[in-house]
Amino acid sequence: MQILIGASAPVLIILFYIYYRDKYEKEPISLLIKALVLGMLTVIPVIGLEMLLRMFLPYFEFSNRAHAFYRAVIVAGFSEELLKFIAFYLLIWKSKEYNERFDGIVYAVFVSLGFAWIENIKYLISFGPEIALMRGVLSVPAHALFGVTMGYYFSLSKFSKSKSAKKIFFSYALIFPIVLHGAYDFILMANEPLGMLAFIPFIIYLWITGFKRMKYLSNQSKFKP
Repeated sequence: MQILIGASAPVLIILFYIYYRDKYEKEPISLLIKALVLGMLTVIPVIGLEMLLRMFLPYFEFSNRAHAFYRAVIVAGFSEELLKFIAFYLLIWKSKEYNERFDGIVYAVFVSLGFAWIENIKYLISFGPEIALMRGVLSVPAHALFGVTMGYYFSLSKFSKSKSAKKIFFSYALIFPIVLHGAYDFILMANEPLGMLAFIPFIIYLWITGFKRMKYLSNQSKFKP
């Protein structure tokens, strides 16, 4: 029970906050639950894809940085964000409920935290409830902020009137979360003094840009397309 509470509390807090931030037209609870559950289910194909990509790890054993980069950016960042991206697209992209710019952030965060919820439970079972606070303060919010980034660019793409801008922002919705997720994991996996000094500024950057993106799309949602 302690593990379940420790793994669930930060996820639920952020979910309620994002739901609260959606001020102008609340999303259907049923669809939000679907987004959350679909995010949870992405854990299964992510495990399969990560196992496949790990087969190439021996080619990156020549240096600690190369090994950490491949594990962080390709195995973790690419696999997890790609599957979240696909889940979002299949469930939400063409939905009539996706009718405000802030909706992109809402659904992307719900999908992301569905994944993070299962991942958090797995980590706490493996390493004990002692890490619950650390993951609740760092890892779970990071997943949410990657989701904010993805949803932000999804909405810029969906509601853009320019075809070229639509394509660019659509690609950004996948590329930028992978880059941010990969950078987050790389700093930790490389475990180098200089890199670790950059970790806190990087986390601050994630929070600042995340809140700016939420504020921007929240303001834009006052005016439906």
